[in-house]
Amino acid sequence: QVQVVESGGGLVQAGGSLRLSCAASGTIFSINAMGWYRQAPGNQRELVAVITSGGSTNYADSMAGRFTISRGDAKNTVNLQMHSLKPEDTAVYYCNARIRNLMGERGYWGQGTQVTVSS
Repeated sequence: QVQVVESGGGLVQAGGSLRLSCAASGTIFSINAMGWYRQAPGNQRELVAVITSGGSTNYADSMAGRFTISRGDAKNTVNLQMHSLKPEDTAVYYCNARIRNLMGERGYWGQGTQVTVSS
């Protein structure tokens, strides 16, 4: 079994910062990539940022320069540092880990963490 757990969401004023963390645990042979996605009410889930096992990163255009994805100090963890937050960044943020194990390779989702940015 695999668990993906996010933490660090909350309420912040516009212009503020938040740091999200994600940890994957369980039967894991390797993780090819970990990423953050978000979904605002009435919208589709969208990519925020992804980091591969090789350290390559990719960001959605609207987040580049404000958000930074990085590997955590602990194994199988990833962080998302968010600066200059805007009300339109309000959403549930989900972590996805592309994991290879006995079941093969697929993406596993966390439950999500709410980020609310007040104006």
